[in-house]
Amino acid sequence: MGPVKVLVIGGGAREHALCRALSHDPDVTALYCAPGNAGIADVAELHPVDQLDGDAVAGLAARLEADLVVVGPEAPLVAGVADAVRARGIDCFGPSREAARLEGSKAFAKDVMAAAGVPTARSYVCTTPEEAEEALDAFGAPYVVKDDGLAAGKGVVVTSDLEAARAHAASCERVVVEEYLDGPEVSLFAVTDGTTVVPLQPAQDFKRAGDGDTGPNTGGMGAYSPLPWADPKLVDEVLRTVLQPTVDELRRRGTPFSGLLYAGLAITSRGVRVIEFNARFGDPETQVVLARLKTPLAGLLRAAATGRLAEIEPLRWSDGAAVTVVVASHNYPGTPRTGDAVEGLEEVAEKDEHAFVLHAGTRLDDSGRVVSAGGRVLSVTATGADLAEARERAYRAVARVRLEGSHHRTDIARAAAEQAAAEKG
Repeated sequence: MGPVKVLVIGGGAREHALCRALSHDPDVTALYCAPGNAGIADVAELHPVDQLDGDAVAGLAARLEADLVVVGPEAPLVAGVADAVRARGIDCFGPSREAARLEGSKAFAKDVMAAAGVPTARSYVCTTPEEAEEALDAFGAPYVVKDDGLAAGKGVVVTSDLEAARAHAASCERVVVEEYLDGPEVSLFAVTDGTTVVPLQPAQDFKRAGDGDTGPNTGGMGAYSPLPWADPKLVDEVLRTVLQPTVDELRRRGTPFSGLLYAGLAITSRGVRVIEFNARFGDPETQVVLARLKTPLAGLLRAAATGRLAEIEPLRWSDGAAVTVVVASHNYPGTPRTGDAVEGLEEVAEKDEHAFVLHAGTRLDDSGRVVSAGGRVLSVTATGADLAEARERAYRAVARVRLEGSHHRTDIARAAAEQAAAEKG
C-alpha cells in the first residue's frame, strides 16, 4: 500500500487502540488524532476539531495532507462526516451517512436484515403507547425495549418488570420492541469495502457495571479475545449468514457500506441471531482485537477505503489471548466525577512488559498531570499465552493504577479462562 499519513477522529480508548496499532505500522509516516486525549498524545499529534462538523474534519485532513481519515465514533458517521471527507478527495475509513443508518436507526437495520434474510430477533417498531403495549404483550417477559435512535449504547432496557418496560417505551419517540434472545453474546467486527468482507476475530464484552453481570448497563466494562468456548466455525457461519448478505443488500440499495461493520450476536438455542449492528469499531472490544492482530492496520483500513480489500493477504493473528479491564470513575454510569488525578501509569509502562494502558476519558490539567475527564477513564489491556495469563497480567497492571473513587469489575474473562483451563485438564 505504501507510505501513508493517517488522521484518526475521536478521543476515547477505541481511538487510542487504533492509534497505538497505527503507530506500530512501518507504512505510517505521520499520525494525527483529533481531538484525542492525554494518552493518545504519546503516539499521535493532537489537533482540536468539532468531530460532528464534516467540513471542519475534511478541512483539517486537507491541511494535514492526510492520505487516510479513520472515523472512530458513531455520531460523526451518522452526521455524514465520512461523506464530507470523501467529497474533498481524501480516502476515508467509515461508512456514509446513509449506510451508517444501520447503527443510527434500529428500524432501518431491521428492514435491511429482513430484506437480506439475516437471522435476528422478531420485532415491532412502535410509535404510540398502544402499539408498544401490544408488542410487549405479544412477546412477554423478559421485555426488550430499544430506542430507535442513537443512544451511545444505553438506549436498551431488558427487564421482567412490565412497568419499567412501559416507561422506557413512553420515553422514546420511536421504539423497537423485540423478543428476548437467550444465550451468550459475541461481538464480531468485519472490515468491508462495500463488496468484499474480511471478518476479524470475535470478542466478548461485559456490559453491566458490577461483578456477576449485576448493576446498571454501561458502555462496556471489559472484554476478551479469543472465545475458547465458541464453535471454531462461528466466524465463517456469521460471514455467510449475516455479514456478507447485509453488505450485499446495502450495495443493492445503492448505499454501499464501506468501513467497519460490527455485528452484536446472540448464540441462542435456535442458532446465531443478530442483536444489533454498529457502524464502527466497538469499545472495549477493539482494545483486545487489535492487541492480537499482527497484520499492519493501515494497509487493511486503506484497502477498505479504496475498494481493494479483495487484494489483501489473509489476516495474521497472534496465537495468544488479550484481556482489557475498564477503570471507571466514581459514580459511573451515573453522572461521573471528573478532575481526579490518575497515578501509576509510569509504573505500568516500566514494570508490565505485556500490559498497556489505553486512555478513554482523560485530559492533561494545567500542570500537565493526567486527570479523569469522563465515565470510563482507562482500558487496561494485557496479552498472554492464554486467557488466564492475559487476565493475570491485566489485573496486575490495574492494581498499579490509582484513581480516587474509581471502580472496575474483577471477573472479566474469569469464567472463560476457567473453562479453557478445565478443558486443557
